Amino acid sequence: MTHSDQPRPLQSRASGPLTGKVRVPGDKSISHRALILGALAVGETRISGLLEGEDVLNTAKSMQALGAKVERTGDFAWKVNGVGVAGFAAPKAPLDFGNSGTGCRLVMGAVAGCPIAAGFDGDASLRSRPMRRILDPLEKMGAKVISGGEGGRLPLTLQGARDPLPITYTTPVASAQIKSAVLLAGLAAPGTTIVIETEASRDHTELMLKHFGADIASAREGVHGRRITLKGQPELHGATVVVPADPSSAAFPAVAALIAEGSDVVLSDVMTNPLRTGLFITLREMGASIEESEVRGDAGEPMAQLRVRASKLRGVEVPPERAPSMIDEYLVLAVAASYAEGTTIMRGLHELRVKESDRLEATAAMLRGNGVKVEISGDDLIVEGRGHVPGGGTVATHMDHRIAMSALVMGCASDQPVSVDDTAFIATSFPDFIPMMRSLGAEFS
Repeated sequence: MTHSDQPRPLQSRASGPLTGKVRVPGDKSISHRALILGALAVGETRISGLLEGEDVLNTAKSMQALGAKVERTGDFAWKVNGVGVAGFAAPKAPLDFGNSGTGCRLVMGAVAGCPIAAGFDGDASLRSRPMRRILDPLEKMGAKVISGGEGGRLPLTLQGARDPLPITYTTPVASAQIKSAVLLAGLAAPGTTIVIETEASRDHTELMLKHFGADIASAREGVHGRRITLKGQPELHGATVVVPADPSSAAFPAVAALIAEGSDVVLSDVMTNPLRTGLFITLREMGASIEESEVRGDAGEPMAQLRVRASKLRGVEVPPERAPSMIDEYLVLAVAASYAEGTTIMRGLHELRVKESDRLEATAAMLRGNGVKVEISGDDLIVEGRGHVPGGGTVATHMDHRIAMSALVMGCASDQPVSVDDTAFIATSFPDFIPMMRSLGAEFS
Protein backbone atom coordinates (compact mmCIF):
# COMPACT_ATOMS: atom_id res chain seq x y z
CA MET A 1 0.00 0.00 0.00
CA THR A 2 1.55 3.30 -1.06
CA HIS A 3 -1.25 5.78 -0.33
CA SER A 4 -4.23 6.25 1.95
CA ASP A 5 -7.69 4.85 1.22
CA GLN A 6 -8.82 8.34 0.19
CA PRO A 7 -5.76 10.06 -1.30
CA ARG A 8 -5.56 13.84 -1.14
CA PRO A 9 -3.37 15.01 -4.04
CA LEU A 10 -2.03 18.57 -4.10
CA GLN A 11 0.07 20.75 -6.36
CA SER A 12 2.64 23.34 -5.29
CA ARG A 13 3.76 26.15 -7.58
CA ALA A 14 6.19 29.04 -7.33
CA SER A 15 4.82 31.90 -5.27
CA GLY A 16 5.96 35.39 -4.45
CA PRO A 17 8.00 35.97 -1.28
CA LEU A 18 6.89 34.07 1.82
CA THR A 19 6.41 36.43 4.75
CA GLY A 20 4.96 36.40 8.25
CA LYS A 21 5.42 35.03 11.77
CA VAL A 22 4.16 31.58 12.74
CA ARG A 23 4.57 28.97 15.46
CA VAL A 24 4.85 25.46 14.09
CA PRO A 25 3.30 22.63 16.13
CA GLY A 26 4.76 21.41 19.39
CA ASP A 27 7.69 19.02 19.19
CA LYS A 28 6.55 15.48 18.53
CA SER A 29 9.35 13.84 20.52
CA ILE A 30 8.61 15.94 23.60
CA SER A 31 4.83 15.45 23.23
CA HIS A 32 5.11 11.64 23.18
CA ARG A 33 7.43 11.62 26.19
CA ALA A 34 5.36 14.08 28.23
CA LEU A 35 2.30 11.86 27.89
CA ILE A 36 4.18 8.63 28.67
CA LEU A 37 6.09 9.98 31.67
CA GLY A 38 2.97 11.74 32.93
CA ALA A 39 1.24 8.36 32.85
CA LEU A 40 4.13 6.73 34.77
CA ALA A 41 4.24 9.50 37.38
CA VAL A 42 2.27 9.86 40.59
CA GLY A 43 0.00 12.90 40.62
CA GLU A 44 -1.03 15.36 37.94
CA THR A 45 0.97 16.45 34.90
CA ARG A 46 -0.02 19.58 32.97
CA ILE A 47 1.14 19.84 29.34
CA SER A 48 0.86 22.96 27.18
CA GLY A 49 1.76 23.24 23.49
CA LEU A 50 1.20 19.52 22.88
CA LEU A 51 1.31 18.46 19.25
CA GLU A 52 -2.24 17.36 18.45
CA GLY A 53 -1.30 15.30 15.39
CA GLU A 54 -2.50 11.73 14.89
CA ASP A 55 0.75 10.17 16.11
CA VAL A 56 0.64 11.90 19.49
CA LEU A 57 -3.11 11.45 19.89
CA ASN A 58 -2.60 7.70 19.44
CA THR A 59 -0.04 7.78 22.26
CA ALA A 60 -2.57 9.64 24.43
CA LYS A 61 -5.17 6.94 23.68
CA SER A 62 -2.69 4.20 24.56
CA MET A 63 -1.97 5.84 27.93
CA GLN A 64 -5.71 5.87 28.63
CA ALA A 65 -5.98 2.23 27.63
CA LEU A 66 -3.14 1.39 30.05
CA GLY A 67 -4.98 3.00 32.98
CA ALA A 68 -3.86 6.64 33.13
CA LYS A 69 -6.39 9.47 33.10
CA VAL A 70 -5.73 11.68 30.09
CA GLU A 71 -7.84 14.76 29.39
CA ARG A 72 -7.69 17.62 26.89
CA THR A 73 -8.32 20.84 28.79
CA GLY A 74 -8.00 23.38 25.95
CA ASP A 75 -6.16 24.09 22.71
CA PHE A 76 -2.90 22.09 22.88
CA ALA A 77 -3.40 21.82 26.67
CA TRP A 78 -3.65 18.41 28.36
CA LYS A 79 -3.80 16.92 31.84
CA VAL A 80 -2.51 13.46 32.80
CA ASN A 81 -3.07 11.67 36.11
CA GLY A 82 -0.55 8.86 36.26
CA VAL A 83 -0.51 5.36 37.71
CA GLY A 84 3.12 5.31 38.91
CA VAL A 85 6.12 3.32 37.68
CA ALA A 86 5.14 -0.26 36.70
CA GLY A 87 1.50 0.64 37.37
CA PHE A 88 0.02 0.08 33.93
CA ALA A 89 -3.07 -2.15 33.66
CA ALA A 90 -3.52 -4.65 30.83
CA PRO A 91 -5.39 -2.98 27.95
CA LYS A 92 -8.66 -4.54 26.79
CA ALA A 93 -7.70 -4.28 23.11
CA PRO A 94 -4.46 -3.93 21.12
CA LEU A 95 -2.85 -0.50 21.28
CA ASP A 96 -3.11 1.12 17.83
CA PHE A 97 -0.27 3.53 17.04
CA GLY A 98 -1.32 4.30 13.47
CA ASN A 99 1.80 5.57 11.67
CA SER A 100 3.93 6.31 14.74
CA GLY A 101 7.12 4.33 15.24
CA THR A 102 8.19 6.60 18.11
CA GLY A 103 5.00 6.16 20.10
CA CYS A 104 4.94 2.42 19.55
CA ARG A 105 8.57 1.78 20.44
CA LEU A 106 8.61 3.99 23.53
CA VAL A 107 5.42 2.45 24.88
CA MET A 108 6.90 -1.01 24.30
CA GLY A 109 9.66 0.02 26.69
CA ALA A 110 7.21 1.34 29.27
CA VAL A 111 5.07 -1.83 29.06
CA ALA A 112 8.14 -4.11 29.26
CA GLY A 113 8.64 -3.10 32.89
CA CYS A 114 5.04 -3.93 33.90
CA PRO A 115 3.66 -7.42 34.69
CA ILE A 116 1.01 -7.20 31.97
CA ALA A 117 0.49 -8.33 28.38
CA ALA A 118 -0.34 -5.74 25.73
CA GLY A 119 -0.96 -5.94 21.99
CA PHE A 120 0.72 -3.46 19.62
CA ASP A 121 -0.52 -2.63 16.13
CA GLY A 122 -0.51 0.13 13.55
CA ASP A 123 -1.18 0.98 9.92
CA ALA A 124 0.32 -0.78 6.91
CA SER A 125 3.44 1.38 7.04
CA LEU A 126 4.09 0.74 10.74
CA ARG A 127 3.45 -2.99 10.29
CA SER A 128 6.26 -3.09 7.73
CA ARG A 129 8.87 -1.48 10.00
CA PRO A 130 11.39 -3.42 12.12
CA MET A 131 10.89 -3.76 15.87
CA ARG A 132 13.45 -6.46 16.65
CA ARG A 133 16.19 -4.03 17.69
CA ILE A 134 13.79 -2.58 20.29
CA LEU A 135 12.64 -6.01 21.46
CA ASP A 136 16.15 -7.51 21.85
CA PRO A 137 17.17 -5.42 24.89
CA LEU A 138 13.64 -5.58 26.35
CA GLU A 139 13.83 -9.39 26.28
CA LYS A 140 17.17 -9.21 28.10
CA MET A 141 15.29 -7.31 30.80
CA GLY A 142 12.69 -10.06 31.13
CA ALA A 143 9.94 -9.12 28.68
CA LYS A 144 8.71 -11.72 26.16
CA VAL A 145 7.11 -11.53 22.74
CA ILE A 146 4.11 -13.86 22.93
CA SER A 147 3.11 -13.46 19.30
CA GLY A 148 4.25 -11.31 16.41
CA GLY A 149 5.11 -11.02 12.75
CA GLU A 150 8.34 -12.01 11.08
CA GLY A 151 11.33 -10.10 12.44
CA GLY A 152 9.30 -8.77 15.37
CA ARG A 153 6.94 -6.84 13.11
CA LEU A 154 3.47 -5.73 14.15
CA PRO A 155 0.94 -6.86 15.11
CA LEU A 156 2.58 -8.36 18.19
CA THR A 157 1.80 -9.05 21.83
CA LEU A 158 4.38 -8.19 24.47
CA GLN A 159 4.41 -9.74 27.93
CA GLY A 160 6.06 -7.36 30.37
CA ALA A 161 8.50 -8.62 33.00
CA ARG A 162 7.15 -9.57 36.41
CA ASP A 163 10.61 -8.94 37.89
CA PRO A 164 12.45 -6.73 35.37
CA LEU A 165 16.23 -6.90 35.33
CA PRO A 166 18.57 -3.91 35.05
CA ILE A 167 21.03 -4.26 32.19
CA THR A 168 24.01 -2.53 30.65
CA TYR A 169 23.25 -2.17 26.97
CA THR A 170 25.26 -0.75 24.08
CA THR A 171 22.95 0.41 21.29
CA PRO A 172 23.83 -1.05 17.85
CA VAL A 173 23.02 2.27 16.15
CA ALA A 174 22.49 5.86 17.30
CA SER A 175 18.78 5.62 18.11
CA ALA A 176 16.86 7.65 20.67
CA GLN A 177 14.03 5.13 20.35
CA ILE A 178 16.17 2.16 21.41
CA LYS A 179 17.76 4.12 24.24
CA SER A 180 14.41 5.43 25.43
CA ALA A 181 12.74 2.01 25.39
CA VAL A 182 15.51 0.58 27.58
CA LEU A 183 15.39 3.52 30.00
CA LEU A 184 11.60 3.39 30.29
CA ALA A 185 11.75 -0.36 31.03
CA GLY A 186 14.61 0.31 33.45
CA LEU A 187 12.38 2.54 35.57
CA ALA A 188 10.73 -0.60 36.94
CA ALA A 189 13.96 -2.57 37.49
CA PRO A 190 15.85 -2.55 40.81
CA GLY A 191 19.43 -1.34 40.69
CA THR A 192 21.01 0.55 37.82
CA THR A 193 20.24 0.40 34.11
CA ILE A 194 22.98 1.70 31.82
CA VAL A 195 22.74 2.59 28.14
CA ILE A 196 25.94 3.20 26.18
CA GLU A 197 25.90 5.02 22.83
CA THR A 198 28.95 5.23 20.58
CA GLU A 199 27.21 8.17 18.88
CA ALA A 200 24.94 10.40 20.95
CA SER A 201 21.27 10.42 19.93
CA ARG A 202 18.55 12.86 21.01
CA ASP A 203 18.57 13.27 24.79
CA HIS A 204 14.91 14.27 25.30
CA THR A 205 14.13 11.18 27.39
CA GLU A 206 17.02 11.85 29.78
CA LEU A 207 16.09 15.51 30.21
CA MET A 208 12.44 14.74 30.78
CA LEU A 209 13.10 11.84 33.16
CA LYS A 210 15.13 14.27 35.27
CA HIS A 211 12.29 16.81 35.07
CA PHE A 212 9.88 14.17 36.44
CA GLY A 213 12.23 13.31 39.33
CA ALA A 214 14.28 10.34 38.12
CA ASP A 215 17.88 9.83 39.27
CA ILE A 216 19.63 9.83 35.90
CA ALA A 217 23.05 10.96 34.75
CA SER A 218 24.74 11.27 31.37
CA ALA A 219 28.49 11.32 30.78
CA ARG A 220 30.71 11.41 27.71
CA GLU A 221 31.68 8.01 26.31
CA GLY A 222 34.47 8.04 23.74
CA VAL A 223 34.64 10.76 21.09
CA HIS A 224 30.96 11.11 20.14
CA GLY A 225 29.13 8.84 22.57
CA ARG A 226 27.26 9.01 25.86
CA ARG A 227 26.87 6.72 28.89
CA ILE A 228 23.46 7.12 30.53
CA THR A 229 22.93 5.74 34.04
CA LEU A 230 19.43 5.37 35.55
CA LYS A 231 18.63 4.28 39.10
CA GLY A 232 15.53 2.12 39.01
CA GLN A 233 12.24 2.20 40.89
CA PRO A 234 11.97 5.96 41.48
CA GLU A 235 8.69 7.62 42.34
CA LEU A 236 8.19 9.98 39.45
CA HIS A 237 6.12 13.04 40.33
CA GLY A 238 3.68 14.90 38.13
CA ALA A 239 5.20 17.91 36.40
CA THR A 240 4.41 20.92 34.22
CA VAL A 241 5.70 20.62 30.65
CA VAL A 242 5.80 23.41 28.06
CA VAL A 243 6.34 21.75 24.69
CA PRO A 244 8.62 23.83 22.40
CA ALA A 245 7.92 24.15 18.68
CA ASP A 246 9.22 21.17 16.71
CA PRO A 247 12.47 21.88 14.83
CA SER A 248 11.65 19.03 12.44
CA SER A 249 8.40 20.81 11.54
CA ALA A 250 10.10 24.24 11.48
CA ALA A 251 12.45 22.82 8.84
CA PHE A 252 9.76 22.98 6.15
CA PRO A 253 8.78 26.68 6.28
CA ALA A 254 12.45 27.50 6.94
CA VAL A 255 13.68 25.85 3.73
CA ALA A 256 10.72 27.27 1.80
CA ALA A 257 11.74 30.77 2.97
CA LEU A 258 15.36 30.17 1.97
CA ILE A 259 14.52 29.15 -1.62
CA ALA A 260 11.61 31.52 -2.43
CA GLU A 261 13.17 34.83 -3.53
CA GLY A 262 12.54 37.80 -1.24
CA SER A 263 11.13 35.71 1.66
CA ASP A 264 11.38 36.79 5.31
CA VAL A 265 9.76 34.41 7.81
CA VAL A 266 9.88 34.33 11.62
CA LEU A 267 9.40 31.02 13.47
CA SER A 268 8.71 31.35 17.20
CA ASP A 269 9.69 29.10 20.15
CA VAL A 270 11.67 26.59 18.06
CA MET A 271 13.55 23.99 20.11
CA THR A 272 17.31 24.55 19.86
CA ASN A 273 18.54 21.45 21.72
CA PRO A 274 22.07 20.87 20.28
CA LEU A 275 21.15 17.26 19.47
CA ARG A 276 18.34 18.49 17.21
CA THR A 277 19.91 21.44 15.37
CA GLY A 278 21.98 19.63 12.74
CA LEU A 279 19.80 20.97 9.94
CA PHE A 280 20.20 24.61 10.96
CA ILE A 281 23.96 24.16 11.37
CA THR A 282 24.11 22.67 7.87
CA LEU A 283 21.92 25.35 6.30
CA ARG A 284 24.12 28.06 7.80
CA GLU A 285 27.17 26.30 6.32
CA MET A 286 25.36 26.49 2.99
CA GLY A 287 25.00 30.26 3.36
CA ALA A 288 21.51 30.49 4.88
CA SER A 289 20.47 33.61 6.77
CA ILE A 290 19.00 32.24 10.04
CA GLU A 291 19.05 34.53 13.10
CA GLU A 292 18.22 33.49 16.68
CA SER A 293 16.60 35.73 19.30
CA GLU A 294 14.44 35.47 22.44
CA VAL A 295 16.34 32.44 23.74
CA ARG A 296 14.75 30.69 26.73
CA GLY A 297 14.14 27.19 28.10
CA ASP A 298 11.72 24.84 29.83
CA ALA A 299 12.14 21.34 31.31
CA GLY A 300 15.77 21.39 30.21
CA GLU A 301 14.89 22.11 26.57
CA PRO A 302 16.17 25.39 25.04
CA MET A 303 14.11 27.29 22.48
CA ALA A 304 14.47 30.46 20.42
CA GLN A 305 12.82 32.61 17.76
CA LEU A 306 14.31 32.06 14.28
CA ARG A 307 14.23 34.65 11.50
CA VAL A 308 14.84 33.04 8.10
CA ARG A 309 15.45 35.07 4.95
CA ALA A 310 15.88 33.99 1.32
CA SER A 311 19.51 33.15 0.64
CA LYS A 312 21.82 31.98 -2.12
CA LEU A 313 22.89 28.50 -1.03
CA ARG A 314 26.02 26.53 -1.91
CA GLY A 315 26.73 22.80 -1.82
CA VAL A 316 28.44 21.31 1.24
CA GLU A 317 29.48 17.94 2.63
CA VAL A 318 27.47 16.81 5.67
CA PRO A 319 29.50 14.46 7.94
CA PRO A 320 27.95 11.14 9.07
CA GLU A 321 28.30 12.00 12.77
CA ARG A 322 25.76 14.80 12.27
CA ALA A 323 23.04 12.35 11.18
CA PRO A 324 21.54 11.67 14.65
CA SER A 325 20.90 15.40 15.16
CA MET A 326 18.95 15.78 11.90
CA ILE A 327 17.81 12.34 10.80
CA ASP A 328 14.24 13.52 10.06
CA GLU A 329 15.40 16.62 8.19
CA TYR A 330 17.48 15.10 5.38
CA LEU A 331 14.50 15.03 3.03
CA VAL A 332 13.94 18.77 3.18
CA LEU A 333 17.72 19.37 3.27
CA ALA A 334 17.85 17.53 -0.07
CA VAL A 335 15.34 20.10 -1.36
CA ALA A 336 17.59 22.94 -0.18
CA ALA A 337 20.56 21.18 -1.80
CA SER A 338 18.64 21.06 -5.10
CA TYR A 339 18.42 24.88 -5.06
CA ALA A 340 22.07 25.33 -4.02
CA GLU A 341 24.95 25.92 -6.41
CA GLY A 342 27.25 22.91 -6.45
CA THR A 343 27.27 19.40 -4.99
CA THR A 344 25.92 18.49 -1.57
CA ILE A 345 27.00 15.13 -0.12
CA MET A 346 25.02 13.76 2.83
CA ARG A 347 26.90 10.86 4.40
CA GLY A 348 25.86 7.97 6.63
CA LEU A 349 22.09 7.89 6.05
CA HIS A 350 21.42 4.19 6.73
CA GLU A 351 18.75 5.10 9.31
CA LEU A 352 16.64 6.67 6.54
CA ARG A 353 16.01 3.20 5.13
CA VAL A 354 13.93 2.11 8.15
CA LYS A 355 11.67 5.13 8.65
CA GLU A 356 8.02 5.50 7.52
CA SER A 357 9.34 4.50 4.10
CA ASP A 358 12.78 3.90 2.62
CA ARG A 359 13.37 7.64 2.76
CA LEU A 360 16.73 7.43 1.01
CA GLU A 361 15.24 5.92 -2.15
CA ALA A 362 12.08 8.02 -1.88
CA THR A 363 14.08 11.26 -1.59
CA ALA A 364 16.16 10.40 -4.63
CA ALA A 365 13.00 9.58 -6.59
CA MET A 366 11.38 12.87 -5.51
CA LEU A 367 14.34 14.89 -6.78
CA ARG A 368 14.95 12.84 -9.92
CA GLY A 369 11.30 13.09 -10.94
CA ASN A 370 11.57 16.88 -10.83
CA GLY A 371 14.72 17.27 -12.90
CA VAL A 372 17.38 17.22 -10.16
CA LYS A 373 20.52 15.14 -10.66
CA VAL A 374 20.90 12.86 -7.65
CA GLU A 375 22.82 9.70 -6.77
CA ILE A 376 22.83 7.18 -3.94
CA SER A 377 26.24 5.72 -3.13
CA GLY A 378 25.98 3.17 -0.34
CA ASP A 379 24.33 5.13 2.47
CA ASP A 380 25.32 8.53 1.04
CA LEU A 381 23.02 10.89 -0.88
CA ILE A 382 24.68 13.12 -3.47
CA VAL A 383 22.70 16.04 -4.90
CA GLU A 384 23.94 18.14 -7.83
CA GLY A 385 22.51 21.61 -7.22
CA ARG A 386 22.07 24.01 -10.12
CA GLY A 387 20.48 26.93 -8.30
CA HIS A 388 16.97 26.08 -9.48
CA VAL A 389 14.63 23.07 -9.80
CA PRO A 390 12.82 22.31 -13.09
CA GLY A 391 9.84 20.66 -11.33
CA GLY A 392 6.95 19.27 -13.35
CA GLY A 393 6.90 15.84 -11.67
CA THR A 394 4.44 13.95 -9.47
CA VAL A 395 5.91 12.67 -6.20
CA ALA A 396 4.88 9.32 -4.70
CA THR A 397 4.70 9.86 -0.95
CA HIS A 398 4.59 6.19 0.19
CA MET A 399 2.34 7.08 3.16
CA ASP A 400 5.16 9.31 4.46
CA HIS A 401 4.30 12.77 5.83
CA ARG A 402 7.83 14.15 5.45
CA ILE A 403 8.07 13.22 1.77
CA ALA A 404 4.75 14.97 1.15
CA MET A 405 5.81 18.16 2.93
CA SER A 406 9.29 18.18 1.36
CA ALA A 407 7.81 17.88 -2.13
CA LEU A 408 5.38 20.74 -1.48
CA VAL A 409 8.27 22.90 -0.26
CA MET A 410 10.24 22.06 -3.39
CA GLY A 411 7.38 23.39 -5.51
CA CYS A 412 7.44 26.78 -3.74
CA ALA A 413 10.21 27.99 -6.11
CA SER A 414 10.39 25.42 -8.93
CA ASP A 415 10.19 26.34 -12.63
CA GLN A 416 7.12 24.12 -13.08
CA PRO A 417 4.62 23.01 -10.39
CA VAL A 418 5.37 19.95 -8.26
CA SER A 419 2.50 17.51 -7.68
CA VAL A 420 2.09 15.23 -4.67
CA ASP A 421 0.00 12.05 -4.96
CA ASP A 422 -1.30 12.08 -1.36
CA THR A 423 -1.11 14.61 1.48
CA ALA A 424 -3.37 12.73 3.91
CA PHE A 425 -0.50 11.54 6.10
CA ILE A 426 0.75 15.07 6.81
CA ALA A 427 -1.81 15.05 9.64
CA THR A 428 0.34 12.57 11.61
CA SER A 429 2.82 15.30 12.54
CA PHE A 430 1.76 18.71 11.18
CA PRO A 431 -2.05 18.95 10.84
CA ASP A 432 -1.99 22.67 9.95
CA PHE A 433 0.94 22.53 7.52
CA ILE A 434 -1.05 23.38 4.39
CA PRO A 435 -3.04 26.33 5.84
CA MET A 436 0.05 27.63 7.65
CA MET A 437 2.14 27.59 4.47
CA ARG A 438 -0.71 29.29 2.58
CA SER A 439 -0.82 31.99 5.27
CA LEU A 440 2.84 32.73 4.51
CA GLY A 441 2.06 33.03 0.81
CA ALA A 442 2.65 29.52 -0.55
CA GLU A 443 0.50 28.55 -3.55
CA PHE A 444 -0.92 25.05 -3.01
CA SER A 445 -3.90 23.95 -5.10
